[in-house]
Amino acid sequence: MSGNGFTTCLWFDGTAEAAADYYLSVFKDGRLGRIGRYNDAGPGPADSVMVVEFEINGQKFIGLNGGPQFTFSEAISFQIHCADDAEADYYWNALSGDGGEEGVCGWLKDKFGVSWQVIPAGAIDLIADPDPGRASRATAAMMGMKKLDVAEMRRAADAG
Repeated sequence: MSGNGFTTCLWFDGTAEAAADYYLSVFKDGRLGRIGRYNDAGPGPADSVMVVEFEINGQKFIGLNGGPQFTFSEAISFQIHCADDAEADYYWNALSGDGGEEGVCGWLKDKFGVSWQVIPAGAIDLIADPDPGRASRATAAMMGMKKLDVAEMRRAADAG
């Protein structure tokens, strides 16, 4: 990986390769890159995975097996802008299932602790509606949801 641009580095505690495989199974537009291994110089055990390069939806990532010193938090999340409810359902179920955790307002944590926001088409338009009353009603509806339901947000916005 070279040139301009940026790569997101995700710090794992021994699960970088499993995480890359998992994300490549969830996001269909992806590819696995190089896998770098620790050598005799350490700090990890020789021949264990140090870094895994992968790309999903055009975004470059490196999974680093850095150890238990750091963990993920909701302070950083990845937004998935979905074309429709079916796509939002797919990502919500894929990422929150198998040990993941549903949050509120479209947020979830996957089984590795990485935070995601699953945003169906139309949700942002509703909470950013130029009519403050509509925006407020849509936002209030969203605040009571886990997975975002755009139809319900629209009904709330239109209720005034």
